[in-house]
Amino acid sequence: MKEQMAVLPEYDRLFIPGPVGVRPEVLEAQVGPLMGHRTPEMEALMQRIQPGLRAIFRTQRPVYIAPSSGTGMMEAGVRNGARRRVLSLVNGAFSERFAKIAAANGLEVDRLEVEWGENHTPQMVAEAIKSQEYDTVTVVHSETSTGVLNPVREIAGVVHAAGDVVLLVDTVSSMAGAPVECDAWGLDYVLTGSQKALAVPPGLGLAVAQPGLLERAAAKKDRGYYFDLLSFEKNIEKNQPPNTPAMTLLYALAVQAERIAAEGIEARWRHHATMAARTYAWVDEMQAAGVPVSVLAPEGYRSPTVSCIVLPEGRTGPEVCAAVRERAGYVIAPGYGKTKERMIRIGHMGDHTMDGLDGLLDVLAEVLAQ
Repeated sequence: MKEQMAVLPEYDRLFIPGPVGVRPEVLEAQVGPLMGHRTPEMEALMQRIQPGLRAIFRTQRPVYIAPSSGTGMMEAGVRNGARRRVLSLVNGAFSERFAKIAAANGLEVDRLEVEWGENHTPQMVAEAIKSQEYDTVTVVHSETSTGVLNPVREIAGVVHAAGDVVLLVDTVSSMAGAPVECDAWGLDYVLTGSQKALAVPPGLGLAVAQPGLLERAAAKKDRGYYFDLLSFEKNIEKNQPPNTPAMTLLYALAVQAERIAAEGIEARWRHHATMAARTYAWVDEMQAAGVPVSVLAPEGYRSPTVSCIVLPEGRTGPEVCAAVRERAGYVIAPGYGKTKERMIRIGHMGDHTMDGLDGLLDVLAEVLAQ
């Protein structure tokens, strides 16, 4: 195992569910020259980035780029897309955050809640929409706190069948790691962050808005200034950012978008699915060996980018994470919030390799056998 660890690149040891490790060539790209953000050079950089991003988002629409976390782009969707009453699908910490953002912006918010570790179904959403007049639904595709993957394609169909209702989708831990079809699934607004399956340093928020959502934004007088999607749309038509960008991160994004384009987004989805399947198989192996671990999310609704593993009685998330790091230098995360003590979270996303994942799982098996 020590020999294997010696040849693993440093980015292949950080298995938390974001920020993930970043390839050296992507990190090194950040030393590009600074420039004015209203110059031909900046326009060329923005133009260079767009084709790769559109392929990743599976869209013909422009991809907005903001110096922001994913949370900022959540707020952008709410401020531009929601009118009065929001239905928030809550099944973990980050879907709850979406609901809190909507409430903080003065909207009426109803939560359609299921237990942490469970998914929403289209039937649940259809029944909830019939019970009240909603104009907006928020959903997290891959709930990073539980490892649950919501059936966004089917939920989008139910939402749009209800009439003048838009769907705001958080893909922070699914974009570039799980299939997301912005255009084909009719997703009104899709947001993500740079630091997870995209494997770019943290600090960039990205989003796609369909024309219908921009029409809503145009009718709103309280959509704010910094996250005004009409400003993003107007400027990106000129290959410009609306405000001063995180320029060095744009260089990194350009290199990584081109890397992913060369890899092929479908191939990247398959690689993430393979890493997730290996993790589930390891859980089965541990159970067969008498170690009672389990995957929190139900089969068929598991995120291919993050697995939440329920620990045996008497073991805690922080203790197991510390032991794994001390033994071999791998970094994993405990559960999030109320699940911190009883779970660990493995972020098998970004540019991780199967060798890296196998090495981690070997170490984790040793720690749990103690």
